[in-house]
Amino acid sequence: MKFLIRNTLFHGLKSDFDLCCPNWARQNAAKLVAGDNTMQLGVPREIKAQEFRVGMTPAGARELVGAGHSVLIESGAGDAIGLTDDLYRAAGASVVETAEQVFAESDMIVKVKEPQPHECRQLRPEQLLFTYLHLAADPMQAELLINSGATCIAYETITSPQGGLPLLAPMSLVAGRLSVQAGAHHMEIHQGGNGTLLGGVPGVAPAKVLVLGGGVVGSSAIRVALGMGADVTVLDRSVSRLASWTNNTGDNSARCIPRQRL
Repeated sequence: MKFLIRNTLFHGLKSDFDLCCPNWARQNAAKLVAGDNTMQLGVPREIKAQEFRVGMTPAGARELVGAGHSVLIESGAGDAIGLTDDLYRAAGASVVETAEQVFAESDMIVKVKEPQPHECRQLRPEQLLFTYLHLAADPMQAELLINSGATCIAYETITSPQGGLPLLAPMSLVAGRLSVQAGAHHMEIHQGGNGTLLGGVPGVAPAKVLVLGGGVVGSSAIRVALGMGADVTVLDRSVSRLASWTNNTGDNSARCIPRQRL
């Protein structure tokens, strides 16, 4: 198995994808992009604890089917977020009863989270896996994937021509927004907090929020905290990034803390 660590699968199929993937993987990916041949894509239900997302929406399935490909969906894969089997069937996908059937019949497996051990063991050579992997903290998963012989492409390492991480950024936006929401929740008295309201009220100062880093996660958190009326301080090593926040908000919401005060 080879891991894609740079560039993007769906825009060009060049650079490191050409270097790290065997010929059959490049050919299968080229089929998906060009539409001149067909692939069978499989979407199993996510089984990791507390994971309710699905690797492909009915709209995505419709686009792929319209391009001549076929899509297999495990029954119930989208139920947790209101995407029923009937919606997938209406989009042209085939719904099957088991994950085993999805893994056995698909050229490419599309997931959200890293495969669990028994899913890794269902992968095979000449099969593509497209999902978030986060291998650095999970050597056992890395070993299982290597032993499978499949080509595994991690969403979080796909890089755009501009150097961005287009599949990681949306998750970072969600994380940033939820961080402020979760923080406000835990400041409530019945959650063990001191009862501070994030935005304050007339006569009561708003809560002070410190955001460490003004990247994608931090920027998302800053917007939500400012929108809720909090007193926000941003700590970032980049003065230009801090200046950008000050210019964008028109106030002193982005403040640099000198290192000697940390």
